[in-house]
Amino acid sequence: MTPSLKFTGKKGHKGRGKQFSNPEEIDRQMRLQRELEESGGAEKGSSESEEESSSEEELESKKRSGVEGLIEIENPNRVSQKSKKVTEIDVTAPRELSRREREEIEKQKAKERYMKLHLEGKTEQARADLARLAIIKKQREEAAKKREELKKAEEAQAKR
Repeated sequence: MTPSLKFTGKKGHKGRGKQFSNPEEIDRQMRLQRELEESGGAEKGSSESEEESSSEEELESKKRSGVEGLIEIENPNRVSQKSKKVTEIDVTAPRELSRREREEIEKQKAKERYMKLHLEGKTEQARADLARLAIIKKQREEAAKKREELKKAEEAQAKR
């Protein structure tokens, strides 16, 4: 008799999403590499290339720590985080809401709409509440009438 294998829900690495490079990014990198080869590593006059090369040098200096400094590896799929200057940031532009924020706002609006309809008595729950209240009101009125009748009957008996 062979023991049966039991899987505990852990999954392997196969089936993970694959990451592909953007074709425009690859073209841009290839153009930069060709320009560097043609110019023989000399500096260019445009300020943009100087900024890019200085930011690339900073990234390379960060990468060179530890074992990474021993082996030159370039991942074409890696997207580097480019920091924006304070002058480039547009504060007046409307910020896109995340999915959770949008859902939260929609949820609040739906709740407000429901409460408005509920207060107007247009929802099923409000109708049921109003019907219940009407029944209770009738019962209390009937109980009050019975008490009045009992009081009158007791008063009438007390006078005799």
